[in-house]
Amino acid sequence: MASQRREAVRALARLARMLERSSAGLSLAHYRVLSGVAAGDARASALAMRLTLGRPAVSAAVESLSARGLLERTAVPDDLRGSTLRLTPRGEQILRDVEADLLARLDKVVARTADPRRTLAVLAELGTALDELATERLQAGAR
Repeated sequence: MASQRREAVRALARLARMLERSSAGLSLAHYRVLSGVAAGDARASALAMRLTLGRPAVSAAVESLSARGLLERTAVPDDLRGSTLRLTPRGEQILRDVEADLLARLDKVVARTADPRRTLAVLAELGTALDELATERLQAGAR
């Protein structure tokens, strides 16, 4: 079991590296920020918690993505330091293009497994588990 777990971690690290190289000039951290905003995480603090990135890393990514014209920030009424994030039309297009490339690469890897549908289902379950952990962290921090 320990050997299988170690191999799983190594495989995930290799998959992340492969996806990083294929993301067309968009780092995985920047991809994660864009996809998080697209999924509805419009505040940087919520985004940082969900993506398990530090606030400085999210702030730097937001700054960079804004400078590239992929994200825009809007001030939040009654919150002098807060802002709402939204993808620009260019950001939406870049996200679609990068995701299409990432999905194509993932499909090539998954097609080599014994049960591609089950492999995708397990990967999706991992995403759900990560979301649950992030929610628990957020709730624990709010106490």
